[in-house]
Amino acid sequence: MNRTIGRLLLALSCSVLVTPSAFAQQDDAVLRPAEPDFTLVSLPTSLRLPVLKSAFRVTHRFGRPLGAGDLGDLVGDLFGLDNGAVIGLEYRIGIVPNGQIGFHRSSSGKTIEFFGQYGLLRQGDRVPIDVSALVTYEGADNLHENYSPAIGAIVSRTFGDIAAVYAEPIWVNNTNTLPGELADDNDTFMVGLGARVRIRPTIYLAGELAPRASGYKPGVTHGSFAIEKRAGGHIFQLNFSNSFATTMGQLARGGSNNDDWFLGFNISRKFF
Repeated sequence: MNRTIGRLLLALSCSVLVTPSAFAQQDDAVLRPAEPDFTLVSLPTSLRLPVLKSAFRVTHRFGRPLGAGDLGDLVGDLFGLDNGAVIGLEYRIGIVPNGQIGFHRSSSGKTIEFFGQYGLLRQGDRVPIDVSALVTYEGADNLHENYSPAIGAIVSRTFGDIAAVYAEPIWVNNTNTLPGELADDNDTFMVGLGARVRIRPTIYLAGELAPRASGYKPGVTHGSFAIEKRAGGHIFQLNFSNSFATTMGQLARGGSNNDDWFLGFNISRKFF
């Protein structure tokens, strides 16, 4: 495991060293209307964080499936608000130009995830896409078991101030949390797909899928869609998901089935 962590850190360090100098640093504190936040619903975006600036996010997924019972039961439970929830807290900070680190803690399995992201290519006149390197390391029971490191890339393209699309190939190690269970693979390679569309000056629609291309893939593919409102440095998002996943390991394990969808919300705040 220590060897795996070392490889991930080495890969991130090398990505910093090989970044082309031809792409000049832009002012990352300036709002990008097509890419206003650091995540879609659970998948990361290419948005860069200014050096020594930070951002905070709260994720909340209600535990009651929206399809359980009849309409009266759903209304009686206030669409799931009367039931328990899976809550996540996240903080990130810019450490170098184009580079950021952070942590996310989910109440699902008491999972803690540390992550690092570095922008390799920036979309511009000579380059049609934006590319960032991503590494994560997580563990359940407050980082005491079920360790799952991951490494991948975030490839994105924005279309003016209107829309952004994403493709994110990510390899996640040790996704099988039951070593005694017979499985052909204990790792997962997934390709996150997502988009955000600005339908009003400060209102967006967002959606994402995380299909598993190979490896261990229990359950069904994680999927989410959302509507959100930008207000200054805040993003208020109402979302619907077929899983509670907010970390790379959880995304790789997917949802239980496609019949159960859960109401949730994200609230994010930039400190710049």
